[in-house]
Amino acid sequence: MYNVLIADPIGGPGLEKLRNAGEIRILSGENLAGQELFPLVEEADALIVRSGTRVDEELLSHARRLKVIARAGVGVDNIDVNAATRRGIIVVNAPDGNTVSTAEHTFALLISMARNIPQASRSLLHGEWKRKEFTGVELSGKTLAIVGMGRIGSELAVRAKAFRMRVIAHDPYLTEERADKLGVEIVPFDEAVRQADFLSVHTPLTKETRHLINRDVLARMKEGVRIINCARGGIIDEEALLEAIRSGKVAGAALDVFEKEPPGDHPLLKLRQVVATPHLGASTVEAQQNVAEDVAEEVLNILRGKPFKNAVNLPPVPAELQARAVPFRKLAGNMGRFISALLPGPVRELKVILAGEVSDLDSSLLTRAVLSGLLARHLDRVNEVNALHLARERGIRVTEQKIPDTAGFTQQIRLEAETSHGTVTVSGTVLNGLGPRIIRVDGYSVDVAPKGHLLFIRHHDQPGAIGRVGTLLGNHGINIATMQVGRQAAGGAAIMVLRIDKPVPTGLLEELRTSAGIHSVTEIDLT
Repeated sequence: MYNVLIADPIGGPGLEKLRNAGEIRILSGENLAGQELFPLVEEADALIVRSGTRVDEELLSHARRLKVIARAGVGVDNIDVNAATRRGIIVVNAPDGNTVSTAEHTFALLISMARNIPQASRSLLHGEWKRKEFTGVELSGKTLAIVGMGRIGSELAVRAKAFRMRVIAHDPYLTEERADKLGVEIVPFDEAVRQADFLSVHTPLTKETRHLINRDVLARMKEGVRIINCARGGIIDEEALLEAIRSGKVAGAALDVFEKEPPGDHPLLKLRQVVATPHLGASTVEAQQNVAEDVAEEVLNILRGKPFKNAVNLPPVPAELQARAVPFRKLAGNMGRFISALLPGPVRELKVILAGEVSDLDSSLLTRAVLSGLLARHLDRVNEVNALHLARERGIRVTEQKIPDTAGFTQQIRLEAETSHGTVTVSGTVLNGLGPRIIRVDGYSVDVAPKGHLLFIRHHDQPGAIGRVGTLLGNHGINIATMQVGRQAAGGAAIMVLRIDKPVPTGLLEELRTSAGIHSVTEIDLT
């Protein structure tokens, strides 16, 4: 028998699924908190919570047999994931259950904003009849730009197409095949913001996406654009949005999320052009039932030793395997992050080749490490457990190959990432005493430690090219720690990989890219 502690109320279908499982005994802790939960946690094999119960270090110190913590929802802010990971406890959530709910709410806000429905309703309830003041715009024929085409963005596209909108999309992992199936057009980010009549963001909040919609981006948009955010507060720079609405550049905004929640006396909420709701994207009866059923299924799968998909941390790894695999997992993860920065388009297929002595390791373990690094550039909550699922969800074909013998280095990992614009290859190894190294990029031999801040530069092999790069960096106070140069023939195409002490300002990147003999410059953050 397995004891499942339910600390917060969950939907009926999820509870019934657990009750109907013959080997499950339910422990009720819905009316308990803090120290009152300690005795129950000691006996629990699984813990199910929503947002009410805080799963912290103190509570987990009493978990003698806990195997899984399940959050009936998307976020895990109330769970100390690191503490759980240290104890070998898997943490899962339910990212799929609120997809339809959030997509519907996004579209409801979009059409409410277009037709001024909340403002007109308030006016009428106050005894007014101001038809001309609330004249709206039609959706038919307008261009909706969706930034982030995961589950929710894809569902929004389906609904927009039904209203005869033209849908364009920007997502680094959206393949042409998937876009064709959805009936959307893939465009670069700058083109998406430039063409949009309506723009809806559906990305996670990461270092790269914080203030993705900022003053510079807003300035490049059409006059009268309308913006929707039902994803995460912080993707849009709220001060910049406020200025753009006041100036008339932005005709309207529909917001379900804010940088600080609750937003309090926020100046955006005082503007008549703004439609806002208190983070209601997942607040439907069906969504709450779906997430409860999803986490119940995950809990049963984990307790029964079956495959599961929605983990947000790493599962326990046997000590004997971990000791040998650790340096290669670190190499594989950083190779994934490295190659992700070099991709000229969405990945169609990723091939992971293990050659030489590394070929007898668990290939799936290293493949998941590669994918977690590759996807982490644009997605949050990616790890070695859910990376393969996320890749398949985005239409990325993943293949593995083992080659017992190899020339040169006795142990190598080789990645081949195919896109619609070409294939990028990266090879790496682990050197005794030196650790992980990247040894080859697109046929060029190098010796690069995959860590810190890197600059990857494609250039023409000619005198002075390296000196110009060094001078520009020096003029901006950026020190070069190491530099590697690779070429295949004198006077032809070449690459240089520099490890530098700090990030490069955007202006300097542009200056480097326009320097004589430089073809491209890519900054890679492996901190």
